Amino acid sequence: MKVAGLGFKRDVTLASLREALLAAGGAEGLAAMATVSDKADTEALKQLARECGVPIRAVPVATLAGIDTPTQSKLVAEKFGTGSVAEAAALAVAGPRARLIAARVVSQDRSATAAIAEGDGP
Repeated sequence: MKVAGLGFKRDVTLASLREALLAAGGAEGLAAMATVSDKADTEALKQLARECGVPIRAVPVATLAGIDTPTQSKLVAEKFGTGSVAEAAALAVAGPRARLIAARVVSQDRSATAAIAEGDGP
């Protein structure tokens, strides 16, 4: 199972999310997109998921907290308890033995991040 994790600012655009996803490796072969629960119904994310033909998986903050990520953002760590929402969400949804195949990348406007993990599912 291949999962794209996405982290983003509330006012993110579809273009920024799309750019981050493409920079991480694109949508080919994705089974799902994942992000923190309170942003899972963001319109731009819903549009991107529709474009890619995949569901959005909402990950509770408590699940993200403590997931070790290679990328570390001090701000994200203070707010979510993990170094990267994109990486942690992708790993959480891809399954217990998931591994990152694309570490976090950031859109040019710095409003979106994406990472891709592969695993055997939940």
